[in-house]
Amino acid sequence: MVARRGQRIRGWLGVAGALVGLPLLAQPRGAASLPLAPTIDRVEVAAGAFAMGRDVGGEPDERPRHVVVLPAFRIDRLEVSREQYARCVRAGRCTEAWARPTWTDRRAPVTSVTWFMAAEYCRWASGRLPTEPEWEKAARGTDERTFPWGNDAPTPARAVYGQRMHLGQPAAVGTHPAGASPSGVLDLAGNVWEWTATVYDPYGYRYPTVEPTCATALAAYADLQRHGQWSFTGSMGIPHECQRVLRGGAWNYPPDGLRVTNRVHHQPTGRYPVSGFRCADDAVPRR
Repeated sequence: MVARRGQRIRGWLGVAGALVGLPLLAQPRGAASLPLAPTIDRVEVAAGAFAMGRDVGGEPDERPRHVVVLPAFRIDRLEVSREQYARCVRAGRCTEAWARPTWTDRRAPVTSVTWFMAAEYCRWASGRLPTEPEWEKAARGTDERTFPWGNDAPTPARAVYGQRMHLGQPAAVGTHPAGASPSGVLDLAGNVWEWTATVYDPYGYRYPTVEPTCATALAAYADLQRHGQWSFTGSMGIPHECQRVLRGGAWNYPPDGLRVTNRVHHQPTGRYPVSGFRCADDAVPRR
């Protein structure tokens, strides 16, 4: 009896050992199977001058029109997706992003990430956040168009916009090729607002050769408040602390809000379901 029991125990141990030895590929594949290396897909935007901003229409902080000269740079062809961002989380470099329970498409842009979280991802992906002028040139090109695809009004084939805040959601990145910019960059209008590296200075376009800083921005905010203004751009109140620029409009925005000159601003520590990002880098590495 004891011998038979010992044989049964040895038999179960053999089965357990065989199970442990099974290859990992036999297990269900999920987020844990994602590779840790970033996928980098950037397009180059040529060096040269372009017209930034506008003289007529839009909000006061979009004026005046001015010429900016940029060196060549590269920018992500697509917004960073939830799937791409998850790789950075698994690599131990990024903080977990938030998403609504009904947003299950991992190809959709990552949202509810702070400016700092976006910047950290871009460092992991061998890049940085684009500056505001870089973003606008990638979206607008050199012909002063109103939208990335040209001057025709937005359509559902070109962009994701006009949805209700509590019911809508962004679409998978790269699914609207009709909305491509002159450089072939997608989703620069609608889907999600995109963080840029630039400090939000409402007076910045008046001094285009001066790089906005928190000091210049805070001075501008204080000046507006001294003049009794509650808002300078639409419904966006005047900030009380240094903020960063976001560009591009989002899935809940009206068609006109998708214009390439439109600017919004938020606290860099904020997480918003309408904001995401893409990365950029220098076409020629700096020494």
